[in-house]
Amino acid sequence: MNVLVVVPAYNEADCIADVVTGIVAAGYPCVVVNDASRDDTVRLAAAAGATVVDLPINLGVGGALRTGWRYAIDHGFDTVVQIDADGQHPVTHIADLIRVMDDRTLDMVVGSRFADGGSHDGVSMMRRMSMRLLSTILRRFAGVALSDPTSGFRAIRTPLLAEFAEEFPPHYLGDTFEAALVAGRRGYDIAELAVPMRARQGGTPSADIFASIRSMIRALVVLITGTSFDIRPKPLGER
Repeated sequence: MNVLVVVPAYNEADCIADVVTGIVAAGYPCVVVNDASRDDTVRLAAAAGATVVDLPINLGVGGALRTGWRYAIDHGFDTVVQIDADGQHPVTHIADLIRVMDDRTLDMVVGSRFADGGSHDGVSMMRRMSMRLLSTILRRFAGVALSDPTSGFRAIRTPLLAEFAEEFPPHYLGDTFEAALVAGRRGYDIAELAVPMRARQGGTPSADIFASIRSMIRALVVLITGTSFDIRPKPLGER
């Protein structure tokens, strides 16, 4: 596969250099989408070896990801691996995501803290309960089995990558649960891989409890409306 690693970043000066250095050392091209950070994220990411796409206004993680995925499509990449900029996701497992995707002919593979062999130290009981609820919804309504349905460590390839880049509403792109729910119901093949993840290595999370509530409300809207917005079913010849 022709793989690009995309890192959405907002005020991640504490961690971004180490993240990019690890990606580049592993042999992958890296694009950091700077979502109008007010700190030194751009300079540090570029110095560490990333191509930086510098957004002039803050679009949120969904808009930043769509920017990165459009960059991938425009530059001839057929596979993207998304990694958070805060140092939680192990660069050493990029190759594992790609291997599982290739071996099982999947459209998306999600790194999971909660699958057997993963690691979820420091995850609160409330968050784990939320994960179980979202996992149940995914299985019931999309036939997708993900134990960590909000994980931001994921690999996506065409044709799903192209659909996300062109058709998918940006406010859904930043949430793996909502993306998996819609894509699964459209016939795309999604699975997970156990991955040990660390706590945030620096900086401040941009999401708060209110963001989580908004995400849950959007998920209910997706279910109630039947996910009627335009994302094409997986082509029959590729199912």
